[in-house]
Amino acid sequence: MFKKILISNRGEIAVRVIRACKEWGISTVAVHSDVDKESMHVRLADESICIGTHQPASSYLNIPAIMSAIELTNAEAVHPGYGFLSENANFAKILEENNIKFIGPSSKLIKMMGDKIQAKKIAKEYGLPVIEGSDGGVSDFQTAKKICNKIGFPILIKAAGGGGGKGMKIVFEDKNFEELFLTAKSEAKKYFGNDEVYIEKFFQNPRHIEVQVLSGKNRTVHLHERDCSVQRRHQKLIEETPSPVLNNKLRDDLFEKTVNMVSKIGYEGAGTVEFIYENGNFYFLEMNTRVQVEHPVTEMVTGIDIIKEQIWIAYTGDTALEQKDIQPRGHAIECRINAEDASRNFQPSPGVIGMCHQPSGFRTRVDGAIYQGYKVTPYYDSMVCKLICHGRNREEAIQRMLRSLDEFVIEGITTTIDLHKKLLNHKKFTQSDFNVTWLDKEKIV
Repeated sequence: MFKKILISNRGEIAVRVIRACKEWGISTVAVHSDVDKESMHVRLADESICIGTHQPASSYLNIPAIMSAIELTNAEAVHPGYGFLSENANFAKILEENNIKFIGPSSKLIKMMGDKIQAKKIAKEYGLPVIEGSDGGVSDFQTAKKICNKIGFPILIKAAGGGGGKGMKIVFEDKNFEELFLTAKSEAKKYFGNDEVYIEKFFQNPRHIEVQVLSGKNRTVHLHERDCSVQRRHQKLIEETPSPVLNNKLRDDLFEKTVNMVSKIGYEGAGTVEFIYENGNFYFLEMNTRVQVEHPVTEMVTGIDIIKEQIWIAYTGDTALEQKDIQPRGHAIECRINAEDASRNFQPSPGVIGMCHQPSGFRTRVDGAIYQGYKVTPYYDSMVCKLICHGRNREEAIQRMLRSLDEFVIEGITTTIDLHKKLLNHKKFTQSDFNVTWLDKEKIV
């Protein structure tokens, strides 16, 4: 097994990876910005190195600084977590060229599946249904107009070079198309350095369903699906497994096609294939070539440590699991706890945490990096922790989550804990009568 792994990330995912490494008996190296020197991941790691200032470009996105940290500590491998450099093909390639193991797929596959257009073509080639839309990136208005006339409104415009809701516009009528097209192009250029967009059919009442996979040279297995349909402006808030709207016939078909594609492209590592689901049909959305924020719900129902499996695949090339080993039990729900004020349009709420009491108890898990006295800065993502609860069924998981949210105390900053209580008590949530547009259409706070 690896002797030493450097984690090129921060916050709760860095803590999560350090814990998995410790259970493998692997030494860990934390990297951090100047404002993160007192962070939990720095305290838990065996070694730590400051790699720059609070600006991500000078620290967590600073490839030369991270390469220097690897050289100074003699780390054999790098775990990128999620976000930052986790899907940066150039970073993975530099590591490959320096004989440092990137805990994830090859740079070639990251590049291939990170290109939304190419990924869509690959999915189609291997039998996954895809959303009707442009075959490539578009920057010319007349070309874009022809595509819209072909597929019909409403349509969705997305930045070809990135995600996270940046550069994403929904167009319901022809008269608004030119203005929103130009705005999307401008935002795509600003955030991703590429003004190309792609255009696809927009679904008005979709669910967001994703399939977790683990793949090695020997085989590909799936760890069933997650339902991530509680979203606000394309940002996930609550995730659960299994999806309450699928039947076994739909699942089996989805899993078979997903595993076939992932296996055929020669993927190695953990990955997630995301789909839009509406009116009994699935459509390929994208593949994330990294661990997901919401991976704990899958771990809770399968009993499989996805991070440890990632490390094993990176070291051996093979997955130790067979499909028969994966037998999900019960239902799990995750709530993302953000340092935001939901009553003020989700305004970020940085500050110093005062009293901090985290819930515990039967089948209750908190993945986080906060503690009393910890300073939540305004420089990074506002998520401070994740609360995950497991039950024998969905009803019990919801009640356990509500009990746990009641126990959770974080003083000094405003969080989304109260919002999650409202959502879990809402009739539409309890009856699973919602889709990804629910919170954007209905005022909950």
